[in-house]
Amino acid sequence: MKVSLIILGPREYFNKKVPGLAVVIVGSRKDSQSYVNMKRKACAEAGIKSFDINLPEQVSETELISQVHELNANPEVHGILVQLPLPKHINEESVLNEIRIEKDVDGFHPLNIGKLAMKGREPLFQPCTPKGCLELLSRSGISVKGKRAVVVGRSNIVGLPVSLLLLKADATVSIVHSHTIDPESIVREADIVIAAAGQAMMENGPILLASFGKDLVIETKI
Repeated sequence: MKVSLIILGPREYFNKKVPGLAVVIVGSRKDSQSYVNMKRKACAEAGIKSFDINLPEQVSETELISQVHELNANPEVHGILVQLPLPKHINEESVLNEIRIEKDVDGFHPLNIGKLAMKGREPLFQPCTPKGCLELLSRSGISVKGKRAVVVGRSNIVGLPVSLLLLKADATVSIVHSHTIDPESIVREADIVIAAAGQAMMENGPILLASFGKDLVIETKI
């Protein structure tokens, strides 16, 4: 008996339509440009059509939201990423709330984050960096269940969602932030440490030293 193996790519999964990802970037921050370039490269490698929306630093919140609405209505766009952070004169929450939840591939829509925080609920999308941290733990053969995990940082992009994902994986989670008293002692008790504080752990000697000997230390940065 002859058996044929057919490997389906993105085009076949979308009924022979090429999936489209829109990336919206405001301004010219070097770190944001680096992230966006990596996303464009990944789209090209995966056969995904990339829609690049580059807006000036001084764009108004109304204009940015209008651009999001256009992408929401575009049937060729299946996912929308608004690169954060946005300039200070723009309310990030207002912009992210306008992305249709089924196109919120960053997982930052309040309904997606809300489901992530609730037991027994699953969001349509999970934030990629936090999900990557859990995937790294899994591929490293490290069981999270029952382990003491410490997350350094509480940002909406990494710290908070990775804490929620660790809770869903049955870890006992503590969060260390800028107002935590004696953070080194908390880190010292951890089995797993994830640093998502916006600066390299190497710049914080006491926390770095307290991390030695753990099952795994993950530092999230470019």
